[in-house]
Amino acid sequence: MNIIIPMAGMGKRMRPHTLTVPKPLVPIAGKPIVQRLVEDIAKVCGSGVNKIGFIIKSSFGKEIEQSLLKIAESVGAKGSIHYQEEALGTAHAIMCAKDLLDGNTVVAFADTLFKADFKLNTSEEGIIWTQKVDDPSAFGVVKVNEDNVITDFIEKPQTPVSNLAIIGIYYFQKGEDLRKELQYLLDNDIKDAGGEFQITVALENMKGKGVKLRPETVTEWLDCGNKDATVYTNQRYLEFIKGEELISKTAKIENSVIIPPVYLGEKVFIKNSIIGPHVSIGDDTEVQESRISNSIIQTNTIISEAQIKNSMLGNFVLYEGAAKDLSIGDYNKVIE
Repeated sequence: MNIIIPMAGMGKRMRPHTLTVPKPLVPIAGKPIVQRLVEDIAKVCGSGVNKIGFIIKSSFGKEIEQSLLKIAESVGAKGSIHYQEEALGTAHAIMCAKDLLDGNTVVAFADTLFKADFKLNTSEEGIIWTQKVDDPSAFGVVKVNEDNVITDFIEKPQTPVSNLAIIGIYYFQKGEDLRKELQYLLDNDIKDAGGEFQITVALENMKGKGVKLRPETVTEWLDCGNKDATVYTNQRYLEFIKGEELISKTAKIENSVIIPPVYLGEKVFIKNSIIGPHVSIGDDTEVQESRISNSIIQTNTIISEAQIKNSMLGNFVLYEGAAKDLSIGDYNKVIE
């Protein structure tokens, strides 16, 4: 099984947290979004992952590239880095790693996480991962026939034709078939109204040639598009994994109350504070005389005399202050 993960965007809606790192490397319950995504896809695939291609901008830098290759290694796969310097659409992004479109292939866009209770059926020709939604008008959806085969792809339907929203993860039994259709779009300059090459056009062409694409429904679909959505995703993910060991053995807790689920990274120091529920605190962060709930605090940050909820604080932040809903990026100092 090969996995292709386009992640070239820095995530403007997540600023200031994506000014120094791309959005897929923002942590959820102590691990980068993209690592959580890779691990969860590997679990669903079951048969093992051989290669993972990460599609990024060269400006991300060698340190981030090395961290991505280590993520691939952590699931027993060989990682590779591919560059997309200009945002020309989903189809163009995937083709930046076209050599991986060979045999069983998963394509997953790195701005979403999921919870699923199914195992991938690799005997299917193609699977589009979906989530049932109450209001499909905000999503791209698929329509199926009585045999559960996809008949139509509909973008933001204004009339209720289907509640199966496409979440941005796809499986192909023959990746080379997708490669052929994507190459056709590029060769013939077939773009959407926004001037981009889109995977849905290739999927329509595959369907028209008789490839049977079926939906598979996840139990939960989690967005990481902005601060509030990411904080909520952290909350839900902590619930998913609350049976695991989430507090590092090197974390030091003095005269404090921890209300689980809470993730505490390496060498975290908590004193005279109440932490939780649904809080993730990164390595080497110090919290004193504070109350924190439903928040993400990253590494090397110092917080004192604060009441924080529904918030995100970046790396190397110094915060002293009152109760607030915060979104503070890396290397900021706030004293109130």
